[in-house]
Amino acid sequence: MFYSQIHLVYVLQSNTFCTMMDSKGKNHCSPDVLSNLPDNVIDDILMRVPFRDAVCTSILSKKWRYKWCGLPQLMLDSDFWKPKKDIEYLTGDKTVWRATKDLTGNFTACIHNLMTRHKGSITNFTLCIQYWKICPRIDNLLCFLSEKGIQHLVLRLPRSFELPSSFFTCLQLRHLSLQNCLLLPPPTFKGFDRLISLELHDVKVSSKLLECLISHCLLLEQLVLKISDTLSDIIEINAPMLRSFDFKGDMTTICLKYVPLLAKLSLWYYRKDRKKFDVANFLTSDFLESCFALEHLHLDYTVNARGQEIPTKLPFDLMCVKHLCMCIYLDKEEILSALCLIRSFPFLRYLEIQMEYNIMNDMLALECLEVEAFPDVICKHLREVKLVEANGSMREMQLIKLLLAKTPALVRMLIKPHRYLEKPAIVKRLAELTKFEIASPKAEVLLKLV
Repeated sequence: MFYSQIHLVYVLQSNTFCTMMDSKGKNHCSPDVLSNLPDNVIDDILMRVPFRDAVCTSILSKKWRYKWCGLPQLMLDSDFWKPKKDIEYLTGDKTVWRATKDLTGNFTACIHNLMTRHKGSITNFTLCIQYWKICPRIDNLLCFLSEKGIQHLVLRLPRSFELPSSFFTCLQLRHLSLQNCLLLPPPTFKGFDRLISLELHDVKVSSKLLECLISHCLLLEQLVLKISDTLSDIIEINAPMLRSFDFKGDMTTICLKYVPLLAKLSLWYYRKDRKKFDVANFLTSDFLESCFALEHLHLDYTVNARGQEIPTKLPFDLMCVKHLCMCIYLDKEEILSALCLIRSFPFLRYLEIQMEYNIMNDMLALECLEVEAFPDVICKHLREVKLVEANGSMREMQLIKLLLAKTPALVRMLIKPHRYLEKPAIVKRLAELTKFEIASPKAEVLLKLV
């Protein structure tokens, strides 16, 4: 297959014929090499090039003229819609449609030609027009895709575009990704019961509808929610097959009610009003209690816990968590919240902390981070630690010293300095590491300067 692709590139650059040499060293012309390529090779090549270029291959050979009309995977992304005055799209009957400044008119003509000429099923379809000022009508397109048995659908639309009722007839969908649209299903809609993955980016939807949509996807394994607007009610996530959940928004509006197989969880706290996250309440709640199969956890938040007491552990242990990534500022409460989570994951093996700290304002040392304040081992099974955007501040050095002294199974600690610090400065700051006590005889501390 790899040879066939390279051979085609040579053929295209040689005006659809090539010169081959026989065993006696004589050259022979091989006419119409493109027509002699096997159908499966042609199909594979068309699937690997942009759809714009796949349509243009109609001029290469009679055998290629209608090949694009049977592609099961179509991508009309932002590059497809770029006006190019020097490009003509040639279809089977010599019809020409030229790129124009009128994107809506161009869209209508393009979709019409697609719907009238395409033969066979369409399993994957991507439409990216999120930067357009207005959205053209797509109801007929969605009806067409529904009839073609669409299974993987990606729609990146202009902001707050209301999806037509024809969208809700695509009941064979297994993978769905939506951006910048409004979901208002008809009363008869019962959900996409075949969905395996669902991605919603800035989709306007009510809390009740979103909760209902997720609960009716009994096969759902991957869920991505990026919600800029704060939802009015709490969403209960009931997904018996869910294995991966990536959430960006107000974490106080979601409840992981029933997720017995959830293994990978990413939480990024975000609110438009910049209200900070109450980490003390989060750590004393049962937010993660149903995640007893959780293995990978990524947390990114800023806290609002000054003056509040941060617990030393969660109310429960999560025995399966092996991988923890956090983005934290070096406030006392955030550091203590990180240590709380580490203690609550007794079989943690990998820890990554990204320092979100203003390098121009160093902070004083914290008494609560002194090694003497921790009589017990923090984590018995922790083997690898990665510290990103480090700058050698006093609190960072305290944290590094604590981790080295209280992780007896540590094998490797990698420190990646802040990108704006000069190398000699960071090396000088971190030279003190050589004086720290290391609990693990196998541990090595590496400084990555590039």
